[in-house]
Amino acid sequence: MNWYLAKIIFGIKVGDVELANQFEEHIRVVSARNENEAFLKARMIGVREEDSFVNANLKNVRWEFIDVSELRLMDELTDGAEICSHIFENEDAGNYIRFIQQKAFSIEERTQQNLVSR
Repeated sequence: MNWYLAKIIFGIKVGDVELANQFEEHIRVVSARNENEAFLKARMIGVREEDSFVNANLKNVRWEFIDVSELRLMDELTDGAEICSHIFENEDAGNYIRFIQQKAFSIEERTQQNLVSR
């Protein structure tokens, strides 16, 4: 088994906002046999950790999984441990989301190529 750091991005929506302009990045440790498995596992973590609740202003708040933007091989640690996260705002939410999805697509392509070359 190998250990990977995965950066998982969530959009934070409050009320009936169409696109989030506030985001949270999680850095997670993922145990996997290869990069492709690590990427898929990180995506499953993101989907599983989507959440919603009603805030003090009676508005619905939603954490929506965007995608995995980084994946790095690392030394052994505890599987699924969150390394760090932070919340930030981005004025161009649509562009940021497309950027994250493009990075995830690049990781997916790379992991698929690695599987073929084995």
